[in-house]
Amino acid sequence: MIDGLDPVIHVPKRLAAMAILANAPSASFRFLKEQLRLTDSDLSKQMSALEAADYVKSTKDGHGRGASTTFSMTRAGRKAYAAHCAALRALMDPA
Repeated sequence: MIDGLDPVIHVPKRLAAMAILANAPSASFRFLKEQLRLTDSDLSKQMSALEAADYVKSTKDGHGRGASTTFSMTRAGRKAYAAHCAALRALMDPA
């Protein structure tokens, strides 16, 4: 019954970040932090886990204090997110 649920994506904070990235070409660290109401360190931890799974990629712009990080979903991330959402739907409506 829980086949198809991705343990990397299933963590609520990561699932929320993936939902945002699934609906936008990219999102800044700041935007994700504000939308998800996370601390810098918590968001960094969650995005690092998604990046390690090759579900998102980060792009850094600038150096030092004025630097910004932008995240986008990878092709593998889109596929994994779609499969995870399908598994959630199947779990909620097993008929």
